[in-house]
Amino acid sequence: MTRTIVASATREIIIGFDQPFCVIGERINPTGRKKLAAEMIEGNFDTVIKDALEQVAAGATMLDVNAGVTSVNPNETEPGLLVKTMEIVQGLVDVPLSIDSSVTAAIEAALKVAKGRPLVNSVTGEEEKLEAILPLCKKYDVPVVAISNDETGISMDPDVRFAVAKKIVERAMDYGIKPHDIIVDPLVMPIGALGDAGRQVFALLYRLRNELKVNTTCGLSNISFGLPHRHGINAGFIPMVIGAGMTSAIMNPCRPQEMEAVRAANVLNGTDANCSNWIMTYRDHKPAEGGHVAVAAPSTGAAGGGRRGGRAGRTGSSAAPE
Repeated sequence: MTRTIVASATREIIIGFDQPFCVIGERINPTGRKKLAAEMIEGNFDTVIKDALEQVAAGATMLDVNAGVTSVNPNETEPGLLVKTMEIVQGLVDVPLSIDSSVTAAIEAALKVAKGRPLVNSVTGEEEKLEAILPLCKKYDVPVVAISNDETGISMDPDVRFAVAKKIVERAMDYGIKPHDIIVDPLVMPIGALGDAGRQVFALLYRLRNELKVNTTCGLSNISFGLPHRHGINAGFIPMVIGAGMTSAIMNPCRPQEMEAVRAANVLNGTDANCSNWIMTYRDHKPAEGGHVAVAAPSTGAAGGGRRGGRAGRTGSSAAPE
């Protein structure tokens, strides 16, 4: 059974088909958040601290950390800022971290200060990226997110995206990186623009699980981009992708409707033993009045235990953290 191990200094998490769904909190990301970007540039990390604590309290299994505040000279500005952000977050929470950057120098700088076994987010099928990122993953013995696009961009053909994922897995093996340390992002398209985007990702997940035998992730909110009441779409999408074989997602754990869907899927998928986490989280749950969604008591173990920012720059996606 495929198992990807990530860890902080004190806590180890297993991502796998037989494990609770891994919720990777997306909020520490200045993409599309002008106020947060301005704060981070000024050396103000109040919002970073708030977002880190709130996401873990809401049930995040891991936190994605991104410091891509500007496209101007990122090779100079991003490494130091990402290191500072990593150090602050590591001092606040005990969950594993995902190092999220499109700047190779920033990834390596963050790996040098990371405690435990972080996840690198990410590598694509582009030769330049493969040659830059895979040796770092081997050197530091860390898993990596593999995004299914290459020099030709994002294909609308799911077979092509599968072929790119397979290429990345094979190239990683050339570097001595096992498939269980590759977490493939099959690229979720907005359902409002591409009517069969859901069916595409379900079919891809089946192949990734059964043919490549790799764990998977996605930017969850990409599916609902451009639609009203996005959280309803997201909440419906969660149990469907989990049922199809997805094992993690970069998402906002502070959305009760979406986290409820994750917890329910864990129960129904048999990864919440004896329904214990569901009971712990919702035994004092009170129905909402007036059509509002009731908020469950926070549980740090609720999910079993994005960047979409730099990723948007790498894949052409226009979706950003909600």
